[in-house]
Amino acid sequence: MNLRGILLLIFLFQTIINATRPVITLSADEFGASIFMIGILTSSFAFLPLIFSIHAGKVIDKFGNRMPIIFGFVVSIAGMIIPTLYSAIWALFASQLLLGLANICIPIALQNQLGHQSNPKNRDYFFSMFSLCVALGAVIGPLVGGYLSEHVSFQVVYVFCIVIGVISIVFSFRIPKAAEKVSRPPTKLVDSFKLFENKLVRKALFSSALVLYSKDIFVAYFPLLGKQMHLSTSTIGWIIALQGLATMFVRFILPKLLETYKRDTVLFMSILVAGIAFLLLPFSHSAYLIAVFAIVMGLGLGCGQPISMTTTYNASPPNRTGEVLGLRIATNRFSQLIAPTFFGVIGGSVGMIGIFLFSGVFLVGGSLFFRKHEE
Repeated sequence: MNLRGILLLIFLFQTIINATRPVITLSADEFGASIFMIGILTSSFAFLPLIFSIHAGKVIDKFGNRMPIIFGFVVSIAGMIIPTLYSAIWALFASQLLLGLANICIPIALQNQLGHQSNPKNRDYFFSMFSLCVALGAVIGPLVGGYLSEHVSFQVVYVFCIVIGVISIVFSFRIPKAAEKVSRPPTKLVDSFKLFENKLVRKALFSSALVLYSKDIFVAYFPLLGKQMHLSTSTIGWIIALQGLATMFVRFILPKLLETYKRDTVLFMSILVAGIAFLLLPFSHSAYLIAVFAIVMGLGLGCGQPISMTTTYNASPPNRTGEVLGLRIATNRFSQLIAPTFFGVIGGSVGMIGIFLFSGVFLVGGSLFFRKHEE
């Protein structure tokens, strides 16, 4: 499969994720779930990836990328069928767990395939394009999910995603089979965690986790904040989509930025800007101003993921690329598991504004990690 095929598959998968996650949050709110319960629901998406990502990476290293991708799309379809058939909070939890399982297999295998097909000279470009398609899914998904849920129903959003999943399975068969099984002694979990001793891996994983949990907090809690501000569902979808569009735009110019500035400089400035936007957004009372801050946030957060993917793959030992990418996913999901629950407690105590203030402080503080290493 060529680059365009890999990009198509990650775009379709991200469309499924981004069309449904805001809808699931709003569905839970309609079912009467508390902010704390919605935080747990959001965290459940990260539960299985936290446990199984490293093992999944080892399996991918040994047996190849095709079957994990197909399995991931089958599981994602199952995750859409349940809330289509059952309007209950348990169905939303089941859906998030299944989507989390799919989110183990598909991103690791596609990133691994992309890394194998690239070389050190074009790898930054390949992973930037990969992240660009992730961002494109973050634009299309909320728009489709917002309009379908507002003008038809939440269930139609799930049916739409089931269709995308079936199309994706058809394209997944174009992923080449593994040429041969990799023969090497099995590694223990402690050996995987020893990879944290590598300074480049550690920095890549920290930036990825920081960016990803911040995007999750926005997607999970902005619909509720927007509802408090009397924004329509479609307007909320547009604002989330605009953030994704900004993320997509910055990934077009990211390779050029990395040629001009040091990686740490780009990370420091991007995360700092995103943190400031997080701090200012809840005090905005105009939908247009909120959209501006969401766009600034997207520009900032958009730099972290492709940089971390390239750095992680480049720092991986031979024949352990899937394992290290799995470690990256596990680190991301740890932050996604802890953060929504933590911020759900904050939201239940001090309100929705507190969630955005605390998240902004974390981002601004986290940016100093890269400032320190820049010099």
